[in-house]
Amino acid sequence: MMVSVIMCVFNTNESVLKRSIQSILLQTFSDFELIICDDGSTDNTYEILLNISNSDTRIKLIKNDINMKAAAARNRCISLCQGKYIAVMDADDFSDLNRLKIQTNFLESNNKFDFVGSSAYLYNEKGIWGRRKYAKFPTNKDFLFVLPFIHASVMFRKKALMEVGGYRIAKETIRTEDYDLFMRLYASGCKGANIEESLYYIQEDQSLYKRRKYYHKFNEAIVRCKGFRALGLLPGGFFYVIKPLIVGVIPNSLLNLLKEIFYKHKKMVDK
Repeated sequence: MMVSVIMCVFNTNESVLKRSIQSILLQTFSDFELIICDDGSTDNTYEILLNISNSDTRIKLIKNDINMKAAAARNRCISLCQGKYIAVMDADDFSDLNRLKIQTNFLESNNKFDFVGSSAYLYNEKGIWGRRKYAKFPTNKDFLFVLPFIHASVMFRKKALMEVGGYRIAKETIRTEDYDLFMRLYASGCKGANIEESLYYIQEDQSLYKRRKYYHKFNEAIVRCKGFRALGLLPGGFFYVIKPLIVGVIPNSLLNLLKEIFYKHKKMVDK
């Protein structure tokens, strides 16, 4: 088995869920398994998943009796993976049909990288409204302003994930388990890359960040502090530790301007 795709699901709309799963089942790359964990859904999501899984032997379906949150659910999926590589998939997004083939080819050809992500399109009920991309070869400093990988677009070497113990389960990693994971990977000596081509589609509306609860910003600040310390980015990067707390009270337009300034300055320094 070359690739294991892991997906955690909780109370997801049926049409959205089917589109997400089909984007994996219809991949041009065929040597994969899809491990889906229903993380304690309270609606008919599990019944929908059961019907889908019964029609395709590549799907392994498991269920948590209670909602254990993303980190624990993904770790349970990882424990069942048979593949050399592990690709993440979110239940409300979908992948380009060439995603697994392109990412597998990249990792097979580039042994110095332990994982690879891609750029992504942002879409809502009206269609594609934006695009997200990060540095092609992120360094430690790229973690200061934002997580420089689109988590659900990433394919990992299974060995790298296992060596850092998978996702860390803690109060502060709820909704920040991805940031925490990637900083621990980099602190352990792993390196990642981003394919410039958009191989992933994220369902996201422009008011998303306004709806996020403010206490999650405190959790992110704690995760940043621990991760930045491990990456040798403190004390110089302390301002970026408290960035989530500032972001929660400033307009998105100003946040986007600050992001542009950060990356423009970084490019000038890197030259």
